[in-house]
Amino acid sequence: MTSMEDTLTPLSEQAKALLKETGIPLGEYQEIVRLLGREPNRLELYLFKVMWSEHCSYKNSRPLLRTLPKEGPAVLQGPGENAGVVDIGEGWAVAFKIESHNHPSAVEPVQGAATGVGGIIRDIMAMGARPVALLNSLRFGKLEGSEGDRTRYLVQGVVGGIAHYGNAIGIPTVGGDVYFHPDYQDNPLVNAMCVGLLRVEELKKSFATLGRPVYYLGSKTGRDGIGGAAFASEELSEESESKRPSVQVGDPFMGKLTLEATLEAIRLDLVEGVQDMGAAGLTSSLSEMAHKSGLGLELDLDKVPRREAGMSPLELMLSESQERMVLVPRPGRERALEELAARWGLDAVPVAVTIAEPVFRIKSEGQVVAEVPTHALADSVTYVREGQESPEVGALRAKDLAALPIPTDLHGVLLNLLASPNLCSRAPVFERYDHQVGTNTALVPGKGDAAIVRVKGTKRGVALKVDANPRYCRLHPRLGAMHALAEAARNVSVVGGEPLAYTDGLNCGNPETPHGYYELSETIGGLAEASRALGIPVVSGNVSLYNEGPSYRIPPTPMVGVVGLLEDVERRAETGFRKPGEFVVLIGEPLGELGASEYLWVTEGLEAGHPPRLDLQREAKAQSAIRDLIGMGWVRTAHDVAEGGLAVALAEMTFPYGLGATLELRDPGRPDALLFGEAPSRILFSIDQGHLQSAVAHLQSLGLPHRVLGQVGGDELTILLPKAQLKWSVNELKRSWEAPLREVLP
Repeated sequence: MTSMEDTLTPLSEQAKALLKETGIPLGEYQEIVRLLGREPNRLELYLFKVMWSEHCSYKNSRPLLRTLPKEGPAVLQGPGENAGVVDIGEGWAVAFKIESHNHPSAVEPVQGAATGVGGIIRDIMAMGARPVALLNSLRFGKLEGSEGDRTRYLVQGVVGGIAHYGNAIGIPTVGGDVYFHPDYQDNPLVNAMCVGLLRVEELKKSFATLGRPVYYLGSKTGRDGIGGAAFASEELSEESESKRPSVQVGDPFMGKLTLEATLEAIRLDLVEGVQDMGAAGLTSSLSEMAHKSGLGLELDLDKVPRREAGMSPLELMLSESQERMVLVPRPGRERALEELAARWGLDAVPVAVTIAEPVFRIKSEGQVVAEVPTHALADSVTYVREGQESPEVGALRAKDLAALPIPTDLHGVLLNLLASPNLCSRAPVFERYDHQVGTNTALVPGKGDAAIVRVKGTKRGVALKVDANPRYCRLHPRLGAMHALAEAARNVSVVGGEPLAYTDGLNCGNPETPHGYYELSETIGGLAEASRALGIPVVSGNVSLYNEGPSYRIPPTPMVGVVGLLEDVERRAETGFRKPGEFVVLIGEPLGELGASEYLWVTEGLEAGHPPRLDLQREAKAQSAIRDLIGMGWVRTAHDVAEGGLAVALAEMTFPYGLGATLELRDPGRPDALLFGEAPSRILFSIDQGHLQSAVAHLQSLGLPHRVLGQVGGDELTILLPKAQLKWSVNELKRSWEAPLREVLP
């Protein structure tokens, strides 16, 4: 959409006052008037404010998101529903999605994170799936200096909120991703991903037929979270602390009751449609369901269960109280649904009815207080803007790194890298989460590059990983997004899973600025390119924009969550060296690149240079190769080479079982680039002598570069370079790696 100011007609004084109150742009107000054929009243205008917010409407991102591949052989449900769904065989399917709760977590970290978890769980169960796993992807500011106090406060609150909700509701948190970067100082990112299992025949959608009562199920409505969707579509500022009422309050115990009641209603075939009551509460859940069904809906606010007296129609419509669902019973099953809800101690009230007239009609005390065409709320205006790269970012990417000094103490550099907040042990985080509840977790945090959840009653398993590198994304948004998908898929492949599809949480700055829009469009362009090349479609996601303030803009951060299938959950690979005498093999070239690397940041305090180049065809071959080797039962230990380069990846392989290795890197070039340079499509694995020749032959048949680096054994990591011999005890490395986050989360 381009500017509409040319068509504006004079505004009434009431309209001017409402525009000032709501903050709706003048051009959008004019479009609302055109759609209605009249000026909206205050309640109606607020309905548009939340439904046309970026959080609900995707008005800046929708035209760009249409370019993403969304179809694949396993896809049962793509974007447009509460979550995406893929077929994993034997009648089973997996529903999954990632959502952001960034702004709420910035002002109230415990409840912001907790309700982010609760909200994504409801998205999954709305598809008819039982949630079986949670993951999270977190971004925080600096831990050093005076600013570190706020970062520690946020880390402790967010991790505590995730643990509080996930542990209490009984869903394991099996994986995640944590990164620290100065540009998240004022605007942390909290993205939660949930994965659920369902029988294919029990797949549900947001749907209703004509003349059906629409039931409200779950917790009563209060004033918490009012205007949350609109709050999530604004920049944070010094006044954001006053937005605490926009942060919802979660109750995991009520969430558990709502979860079980909803899934039982689906299993007993009592309902024809299900919808989560999430962002924008009653407004979005009811209007979207009506629109998707090609119908209208009449809502009686007098029937809405509430826990606070004197709530106005506006408060009821904008409340984002948690643990609420919308269910549409099958004809004749209304009483059965009510009895089921009563057994779980929940309200189940018919608050609305579907009608043929395509309008969203709201009544209170017998009077119509708002009436809006359903398509008008659902189909907001969209914008296609002009983007421009920040000259500052372009200059940093173009910086020549050839003159960087080579450290004289390479031994100490590895210890410093392992102690970096971005590379150190995440155990202080994941130890706070219950990752075994439900007894489905086959590969727990810290044991592999991705989590694995088994499908009980079958041999199958589901591999899960979420990933994104802010340095790559800041310096080259398109390439950074490609790396995010490639690495998340590589992590899934390295444990033995075949990537089926992904979900994306796109966290960017203000799309109304040229720099913000450029980063958003380039991020989505990069995902589209990598999706096509790797054959991995997107099936769900979330866009969180306006992560920007007067003095900062976050790096574009596409949190990519990949789901993969293991046909035999016992044929999987873990991270650590386990057998002395096994040979260590590298898929890919030993020499990495220093641009955008963690090494460059830790040693020079510099975020600059071009991120590593990515050959997507080689990436696909490397992932296929490691899956083949694991599937044939030859490889049980594998690890991708990511941030920190080859030396860090090798050190990480010594930690799980305390076994070292002796390795030889004879490539010419800078020793720091050989040890700590970064590059994609690189995978380390160990293999016994009996299978080594066959594995090497397989890699050769695929045309993949590879090296046999050495052997596992002893309690030291020894790396032989052309002009140096480096040696570390495993305990020495592990001490550096384990300590840093213990100070943040004691």
